[in-house]
Amino acid sequence: MSTVHVVVPEGVDDPARPSGGNTFDRRVCRGLVELGWAVRVHEAPSIDALPAVLSALPDGALVLVDGLVASPAPEALVPEADRVRLVVLVHMPFGDERERAVLSAATAVVTTSDWTRQELMEQYDLPADRVHVALPGVDPAELAPGTTTAGALLAVAAVIPGKGHDVLLEALAALPDADWQCLCVGTVERDPAFVAALERRVVDGGMKQRVRFSGAQSDTELARSYRAADVLVVASRGETYGMVVTEALARGLPVVATDVGGVPEALGFGDDGSRPGLLVPPDDPAALAGALRLWLEDGGVRGRLRRAARERRAMLPRWSATTAAVVGALVGAAG
Repeated sequence: MSTVHVVVPEGVDDPARPSGGNTFDRRVCRGLVELGWAVRVHEAPSIDALPAVLSALPDGALVLVDGLVASPAPEALVPEADRVRLVVLVHMPFGDERERAVLSAATAVVTTSDWTRQELMEQYDLPADRVHVALPGVDPAELAPGTTTAGALLAVAAVIPGKGHDVLLEALAALPDADWQCLCVGTVERDPAFVAALERRVVDGGMKQRVRFSGAQSDTELARSYRAADVLVVASRGETYGMVVTEALARGLPVVATDVGGVPEALGFGDDGSRPGLLVPPDDPAALAGALRLWLEDGGVRGRLRRAARERRAMLPRWSATTAAVVGALVGAAG
C-alpha cells in the first residue's frame, strides 16, 4: 500500500468555508483512499505551524502540499525538499519569488488547469515534465428545467472583490427594463466592508427586490439553486479554472462569464464547436450587461447555448479522472 501525506489549510472540511480548493482537496483524498492509498491528512492552522508539520514526517515521505499553504512558505518547504518528496498542488498562482523558490524545489507540481500549468512554466521556467494537470472533476447531476422567462440568474462565488460582484451589480443596473432575478450564493463573511458597499448599491439602484445574497449554502441547498436557475453568471477578475462553470454545465446550464484564466478551458465547446456560454472581458460592466441582455432577449441565442451546454455536459471530467492524474504525479515523484 502506498502512503501519501497531504498537507492542507485548516478548515478544509468546514462547511462554513466552502471553496473550490477545499472541494478539490477533499475529493482527491477520497479518491486516493478508494484506490487503496493510505492517506494521512495534516491540517496546517497557519504558515508558522508548517515547519512542525513537515518535520514530523518520516524521511523519504511522499508529501502532497496544497499551494495555499506551500507557496508563501519557502522557509519551511525548501529545507525539507531533500528529505521528503514534495508535490505541490497549485490552485491559484501567487506569482512571486517565494512561490518560485517553493516550486523550483518541489519534486513535482500539480495544477488544476492547462492555463495554470502554462503560466507556471512561463513565470518560473519550470521543466515541463515536472508540471502536471489534474482538471477538477464534476459529479453527474439532473438537468435544470429552466424557467419560462429565462431570467433566473445565478452567481456562485465568495463575495469578495476578486469575484466581481460589483461589476455584476453595475451590469444588472443597466437592465432595468429586462425580466430578471439574480441570486448570489457564497460566503459574505470574508470582506464585510465590500459586502456592505454592494448592499448599498442594490438599494440605491432600486434592485432590492431583484438581487439576493444568500450567503454560503450546503450542497443540498446549492443543488436546488442550480436547478432553479436559467444561467450561471461569473464576473470574476481572475480564475485558474472555475469549478462553478462545470457544476453549471453538469446541469445543462449555459454560462455568461469573464474571459479570464482557465474559464474558457472549463467552458469548453459543444459537439459542433459552439461555446455553451458567452465570454466577456473582465471589469467591463457594459459588456456583461450586453451579454445578459442578449441571453434574456434572444430566444435563438438561448436555444443555441442550451444545446451546447447539454452537449458539453456529457464531456465533463469526473473526479476519478482527477484522482488518476494526481496519482500519476505522485507515482512519478515517488519513483
